[in-house]
Order: sequence, then C-alpha cells, then structure tokens
Amino acid sequence: MKTFEAKSRESYNQKADNYDKSIEGKYTMRFKEVLLEEIIAEADYNILDVACGNGTFLKMLSDKHDMNGYGIDISEKMIANAKKKCPNMIFEISSCDHTPFKNQMFDDVTVCAAYHHFSDTKTFAKEINRILKPKGLLYIAEVYYPFIIRVIFNPFVPLSKEGDVKFYSPKEIQRNFEEYGFKKIDFKREEHIQIIKLQRL
Repeated sequence: MKTFEAKSRESYNQKADNYDKSIEGKYTMRFKEVLLEEIIAEADYNILDVACGNGTFLKMLSDKHDMNGYGIDISEKMIANAKKKCPNMIFEISSCDHTPFKNQMFDDVTVCAAYHHFSDTKTFAKEINRILKPKGLLYIAEVYYPFIIRVIFNPFVPLSKEGDVKFYSPKEIQRNFEEYGFKKIDFKREEHIQIIKLQRL
C-alpha cells in the first residue's frame, strides 16, 4: 500500500509541467494571492516555502520583497520547474518533516494549500521549530471547511490518490504548533481559505 507521501509525489510529478494552468493550479492561486498580502519580510530575509511546488509563490514573494528564497518539495519534477522559474533561489527535494537546513536558519516559513498532505504534523512542527529563528514567523494558508463538512469528508480523505490526509480546523492547527513552541499571532479567513500566522517563541 502506498504511503501518503508516495501518492503525493506520484500525483504532483504528473501535474508538474502544466500545474499553473490546471484546475488545481488555478484554485490554489487564490491561496497564494491571499497569503502574499499577509507576509511580513524585511530585506535579506531567508524565507522557506514548504511544499513549494513549481516555485510560483516564491516568485510572487520575490517580486514584492527583497528576500532570499528557499523551497522544498517531494516532487522531483516540481523542483526541476521551480529551479527554472527562480534560478537565483535554492530548492531541495525533501519531505516537510526532515529538511536539509541548519538550525534557526529562516526568518519566515510558509505553507500554501499543502498542510492537509502532511502525514505527521507533529514532526513537522518540531522541524519548523528547529529551522526557524526565535521570533520567526510561520504562515499556513490552508483549506477551510466548516465542522459538519469535515466530519462527513475526513474519513474518506485518506483514500485520495493525491495523498491528502485530513482537513483541519483553525484550532487544530494552532494547538499542534503550540505544543512545540509557537504562539498564534493572527488568523484570517476568506471564504474557503484560512491563514494562520504563528510565531516561534
């Protein structure tokens, strides 16, 4: 039986070359636009985008901020396309919970429309605590569904061929990171999009 990560890798390798023009790419573009407005970044910030896909969001960030961009993704083809799109940035093929970066390396970390793919959110929270600087910011833009929708659909989400694991409430996401040295700074919801902003203590 394939793991969530294996299913995600296979799915996004298949989508990589035409992702931005796909239905999913157009759907997640709104997540990127909303998240972009929330990012606080000073000159020369080191910013990591987790599950960066083809680098579109990092390109949007670099057009707005003078920053040093880094991205990780489990899809080899997505990373190859990201390197072409953002040749001055650093990209690595990596899972979200065991990254190749040094302790306290990043000022900001972003996750855009991907948190529901992470099979071990606790290990991910530990890893972000390790690589984020003290007082550094973590931004999670994620799908928002009301309670009753989550109750109905979450039992079936793991059956997805794309490696989806679970859809979370804002409080579930917040509590997960509070256990590992973060505090919530802000929350925003726009229809089906939730953005949680957390700070490493």
